[in-house]
Amino acid sequence: MPRRKRAEKRELSPDPVHGSVLVVRFINSLMRRGKRSLAERIFYESIERIENVTGGEGVATFEKAVNNVKPQVEVKSRRVGGATYQVPVEVSRNRSTALAIRWLILHAKERPEHTMAQRLAAELLAASRGEGAAIKKKDDTHRMAEANKAFAHYRW
Repeated sequence: MPRRKRAEKRELSPDPVHGSVLVVRFINSLMRRGKRSLAERIFYESIERIENVTGGEGVATFEKAVNNVKPQVEVKSRRVGGATYQVPVEVSRNRSTALAIRWLILHAKERPEHTMAQRLAAELLAASRGEGAAIKKKDDTHRMAEANKAFAHYRW
């Protein structure tokens, strides 16, 4: 963390194929070791698979999946007088998007399909329907925040 001033956010240019900044953020998160073309190929192939299955717009399904996975609240640890409490806090819009993207990629990697594009397409389809491991993660996060609502007065 910088000591002097807050790091400034860089503006992302929209995706050249779909014209969406969310797609660029997802591809950046999917990318490993700077291999952007591989990440783009995986993403576009999974969108193509989604379009073949649903017969509709693939990017719309992707955006619906990300919106379904976004958490509204999360818990943060707060140390008060020797005890650590899990304090529920609201999640900012930027962080909720980042968490949704991270959870979708993480749970897509854990799926049993053969290629990453197949796994990602299956996880995005499941999330857009309101099911799947990423949705379960969001529900668990919300449930934990609900269970620790009594400690909300420790919010800072």
